[in-house]
Amino acid sequence: MTGPLFKREARANYKLVLLFMGILTVYGALIVAMYDPELGKSLQMMAESMPELFSAFQMQSPGNTLLEFVGNYLYGFILIVIPLLFIVLMASRLVARYIDRGSMAYLLATPHKRRSIIATQGVFMALGTLLLVVYVTVLVLFCGGAMFDEQLDVGRFLLLNAGLYGLLLFMAGLCFLSVCCFDQTKLSCGLGAGSCIAFILLQMLSQVGDKMDWLKYLTPLTLFDAGGLIAGESGAVAGFLVLYALGTLLFLAGGAIFCRRDLPL
Repeated sequence: MTGPLFKREARANYKLVLLFMGILTVYGALIVAMYDPELGKSLQMMAESMPELFSAFQMQSPGNTLLEFVGNYLYGFILIVIPLLFIVLMASRLVARYIDRGSMAYLLATPHKRRSIIATQGVFMALGTLLLVVYVTVLVLFCGGAMFDEQLDVGRFLLLNAGLYGLLLFMAGLCFLSVCCFDQTKLSCGLGAGSCIAFILLQMLSQVGDKMDWLKYLTPLTLFDAGGLIAGESGAVAGFLVLYALGTLLFLAGGAIFCRRDLPL
C-alpha cells in the first residue's frame, strides 16, 4: 500500500462517508423506533393484503423480537441498496475517474509501483464499506438500548452484520473489478453497478411467488440469509463466508488486470 495516497483519499472522500453515515442514521433510527408489537400486527395485516410487494422487499413478517424486526425491515433491502450507492461512487472516485481523466499518469509517475497504487485504492474501498457497517452496528445497538427495554441478542446481531459486510464486500469487489477493466467511467461504473442492481432485482423477483423461486439461484444475494443468521443457522454462516471469498477474489482479479493492462495515459 501507499501511505500518502491512502491519506489523500481519506481527505478527499471523508465528506462522502459522513454523508452516507447521516443517511444511514436517519433510516436506522427510524426503523428501530418503529418497533412496536402492536404496530407489528398492523404491518402483518398490510403484508397479508399485499403479499407480493412485501415479499419482494423481504418485509413479509415483522418478527416477534426487536432483532427479527430490524433484520426484516432494515437488512432486507435498505442496508443493501444505500451502501451499494456508496460503493459505486467510491469505485468511480478511486479508480474510474483517474483513468477517464488521464490523472492516473500522475500517480504512476510516482516512485510507487502500480500494484501498490491499486492495492491502496482497493483497501480504501473495502475499509470505507466496513466503516459504514460498523457504524450501523453501533447505531442500532445504541438506539435499541435507548428506546426499548428489550435488548438485542448481541452475538446474533454481530453475526448478521458480519454477513451483511460479506455481501457488500462481494458487490464492492464486483464494482472494483469493473472499473479496473475498462477506460470510460460510464462503461466501467455502469457494468459493475448494473450487475449488482440486476442481482437485487432477481432476488426481489425470486421472493414474489413460487413460480419465480428458481431465480434465487441466479443471484449471489441468496447467500446472505438474514433470517438464517438471526437463527444462528450454520448454512447461513457458510453462505456469507462464500461471499467473503468471492469478494476477495474479485478484488484480487481487479488488481491483477489493472497491473497488466495498457492504460490510456
